[in-house]
Amino acid sequence: MTTITPPAYVTESEEAYDKALDPQVIRRLVAFIAPYQLPLYFSAFLMLVATASSVVGPYLIKIAIDDGLVAGNVGALQTAVLWYLAAAVVRWGFIYWRVKIMAHVGQSVIYDLRTRLFAHLQRLSLGFYSRYSVGRVITRVINDVETLREFVIWAVLAVARDLFALVGIIVAMLALNVKLSLITFITLPLMAIATALYRRWARVAYRRVRAAISWVNSVLAENINGIRVVQAFSRQAHNYTFFSQTTNRYHLQTLLRAAKVAAAFMPVVDVLGAFATAAVIWIGGSAVLGESISAGVLVAFVLYIDRYFEPIRDLSRRYDTLQSTMAGGERVLALLDMPIEVTDAPTAQALPPLRGEVRFENVSFHYSDDPALVLRQINVTIPAGSTVALVGETGAGKTTLIKLVSRFMDPTEGQVLVDGFDLRTITQASLRSQMGVVLQDPFLFNGTVQENIQFGRLTATEEEVQAAARAVGAHEFITQLKNGYNTSVEEGGVLLSVGQRQLISFARALLADPRILILDEATSSVDTQTEQVIQRALATLLQGRTSFVIAHRLSTITNADLILVIDGGQVMEAGKHAQLLAQGGLYARLHRAGFVEQPEEK
Repeated sequence: MTTITPPAYVTESEEAYDKALDPQVIRRLVAFIAPYQLPLYFSAFLMLVATASSVVGPYLIKIAIDDGLVAGNVGALQTAVLWYLAAAVVRWGFIYWRVKIMAHVGQSVIYDLRTRLFAHLQRLSLGFYSRYSVGRVITRVINDVETLREFVIWAVLAVARDLFALVGIIVAMLALNVKLSLITFITLPLMAIATALYRRWARVAYRRVRAAISWVNSVLAENINGIRVVQAFSRQAHNYTFFSQTTNRYHLQTLLRAAKVAAAFMPVVDVLGAFATAAVIWIGGSAVLGESISAGVLVAFVLYIDRYFEPIRDLSRRYDTLQSTMAGGERVLALLDMPIEVTDAPTAQALPPLRGEVRFENVSFHYSDDPALVLRQINVTIPAGSTVALVGETGAGKTTLIKLVSRFMDPTEGQVLVDGFDLRTITQASLRSQMGVVLQDPFLFNGTVQENIQFGRLTATEEEVQAAARAVGAHEFITQLKNGYNTSVEEGGVLLSVGQRQLISFARALLADPRILILDEATSSVDTQTEQVIQRALATLLQGRTSFVIAHRLSTITNADLILVIDGGQVMEAGKHAQLLAQGGLYARLHRAGFVEQPEEK
């Protein structure tokens, strides 16, 4: 099979975690189990009793043979058999009880962890989502957390059980016969060598598996999200080939490599066990013939040998789980440790009802991973209730400016004030609860039309929802849908046109009754007829609100109270439409070049 090398971002961001077992990671993972200490302790008790009942089994068989069969004592035989059955019943009952408890603990821990991850993802800044693909994030929340579930349910107590069983078996073997025990223990150095090699190879193999599934999810999510573009450019065959021959095949290769490592190790354990058993039967059988040991001792010893290698085999399988847990755990913890770039200050206060004045004082900004300034020394005051149009070429800094107003980012220098409050001194929730945003590509959630409009204000009544829809001109088309306001729009609103989705997003913003409204290219993706409907609604939507409008179309800009012309991260011109045209500066040049569209003839 041809070797496939994953993309650089997979190797660097995922497989870079290839390192030895980290006790700190294990301690942090175990900390998630801390709230469930009582059922864990009880499970540990059940495990000890069940393991002890398993260890005592061969010794009871020894008594049945020596004191019952050989001695011809039926009573002793019956007693040994009854005790053996009792031990088996105790073992079965306690194992059942322990597994049931641990399954509940494990699912509860995973519930807590996923809930914490989701809450953290809700708080992470937009900069995080610009650096991490959706597929990688989903992989960590679903696949990696599922790996931790296996660790919690099975590995935590199973390792302790195997170690306890191993110690108990060794003590029982030594008590039966030291010479036969030493013969069995000769295999330990070979077992240690095999385990060390297996650990080295398994660590690399299983971390590559985790990286590969992340790549698969990333490519899959990207392809599904962009399916319209894929089909529009007839890229289905190419994407299929890339996914099957590259992405998915790399995942297959990593799984097969991991399987080969496990397949090579397990037979080694079995061969060593067979070697020890053969040696014990040969030497022990000779001793039985020489009457230096009893037949019961030999039979019990052979049974102990089989049970001796059982926890060793199980521990090796647990090491597989531990490797996956370490790889997945590192990634989950890395996500939880991802810093939240924009946080509320400890002394942050709730913002009172806004008038809507926004002031930029010496505001500059650059991204944390790029020292180049995106905004430079912005000094602008926007009076409350005014409409501001932001004009400039792509990359000029318009969207960055409104992200600062929404406090999705903090300025590198200077401050942004709303009604005189520095945004860094107030809570984000109190700010955004008084803001509304309408994006160029409106996003609708899987649900009904009414639920999507109510997203702006969850307590709104059905009458208020319909009033908002009427105000923006959406009521007419909504009532023509199959189930009216109760029509499901499906994920992303795929059942609606772009214009219809945009009208719903306008209704959502109006229902929220924001004091500050942001329209980010909100009319650029709609047809002329829909834009005319929206333009009539804008008078209602913008009235009495401080509004930031990023637009190319002249119809959206002409009536603005203030136009800011941004170039190279600086405000180059400010004024009204007629004033800026008369100046003959940058705005006039953009207008002549067609960057700002001419009004259409009627």
